[in-house]
Amino acid sequence: MMKKLIALELKQFFRSKAFNQSLAMKILIGFLALYFMGSFLILGIGIFFILEETFPDKDPLHLVNSYLIYWFSAELIYRFFLQNLPVINIKPLMILPIKKNKIIHYLLGKTIFSVFNFLPLFFFIPFSAVLISKGYPMMNVFPWFLAMVFFELTLNYLNFLINKINAVFYLVFALIISVAGLQYFEIFDISQVSENIFNQIYATPYAFLIPVFAALLLYKKNFDFLKTGFYLDEKISEKIKEAKSTELKWLNKFGDISVFLKNDIRMIMRNKRPKQVLFTSAMFLFYGLVFFPQEIYSESYGWLLFAGLFVTGGFLMSFGQLVPSWDSEYYKLLMSQNIPYRKYLESKWYLLVSGTLIAFILSIPYLYFGWKAYLMIILGAIYNIGLNSHITLFGGALHRVPVELNVKAKAFSNTQGFNTTQMLVALPKIGLPIILFIIPYLIFGFKAGVLTLGILSLSGIVFKDFFLNQIEKVYQKGKYKTIEAYAERK
Repeated sequence: MMKKLIALELKQFFRSKAFNQSLAMKILIGFLALYFMGSFLILGIGIFFILEETFPDKDPLHLVNSYLIYWFSAELIYRFFLQNLPVINIKPLMILPIKKNKIIHYLLGKTIFSVFNFLPLFFFIPFSAVLISKGYPMMNVFPWFLAMVFFELTLNYLNFLINKINAVFYLVFALIISVAGLQYFEIFDISQVSENIFNQIYATPYAFLIPVFAALLLYKKNFDFLKTGFYLDEKISEKIKEAKSTELKWLNKFGDISVFLKNDIRMIMRNKRPKQVLFTSAMFLFYGLVFFPQEIYSESYGWLLFAGLFVTGGFLMSFGQLVPSWDSEYYKLLMSQNIPYRKYLESKWYLLVSGTLIAFILSIPYLYFGWKAYLMIILGAIYNIGLNSHITLFGGALHRVPVELNVKAKAFSNTQGFNTTQMLVALPKIGLPIILFIIPYLIFGFKAGVLTLGILSLSGIVFKDFFLNQIEKVYQKGKYKTIEAYAERK
């Protein structure tokens, strides 16, 4: 039976839209994967010698152990946003004579082969080899390495629970924030605790069984959670709620695009996932507090501009990255209407620009940190409106992953619709403005950097119609591919 499930999985993979994406995108993703594998490999080989030379009075292994808590915390965060949870089309299997235990075991077992579990091995394997070559006992190094492997699997199954159960998400989130706060204000040194724990695992070979039991426990928790709701009527039943109509007449002044604007605002008001994104956008407003108070960042215009982009671009980057996926459930209907595609895109542009302007107004208190910091926020807002809005809409033409608003989704745990393409499109959103500012700044001075970035950003507003026309052509060209991709439900 497992062979049949694997065969079905392979067919699903090779027939999916992700597999049939453009050759250029595959090559780019391939180079990106090779880059991270190479980086981890080089780091694993060289970290021992770097730490040995930099801190000659300390054991490199102890230093690595002291920072493993940060490693695993950061890994849990990027797993939450990037790791695609295992999905198989369960409904058809429910009516077949297949034991549900087998389906669930297969569902959880396939997560072991995630790239997120293999990537850290490119660091831990060479680092362990270097330790052995430097005279560290293999009887201690090998169990320590096994412990790292099972800690990765523990994170794998913990991420599954975080993505499915609100209580687990809030507990882990509160724990990470609390520890980070205590560390930041120097009340509690978590790195010392990390060093003591992992040193003890190294010194006690059988201690590697601790992460083994942790991984098995979380596997069991996931199994029980999936089994509880593994019933056909549980999957197909819907809670009926009274529908409420919202007129939003004040949007009528926008003319033809008001229909789309009303549709988006109603969607945000009525669905959990858009509300989640809206809350996340609000959190971006506090991004400047990480950089502006720190002297090491406040003296660097590059870091200040980086913060300014996020302070004013939270809504654009979080909500905008899923345009037009938000409309995936009725996209075919939209495309069948006698409505100019340009109006649809223009409505999205106005929505993203409105979100940026609201964030800019709310960022006025950052004047407390001086005009230099606030000037970078102004530049970030202009760039987000002038160029990032167009880059975001263009990226939507390449991003064809549906977002199902009507499925049962947990708050802050639905990363559906998030994929590698978005990560690649995000690079010019953040990297390009910094390059456009820094190069003239280094050559001609501060005013040249401000003028270059400001003029180029304002050109995006002045030539808005031209950019939207070009973006419309891209959407029109891939219109039927997008419709077909949105028809594919997982």
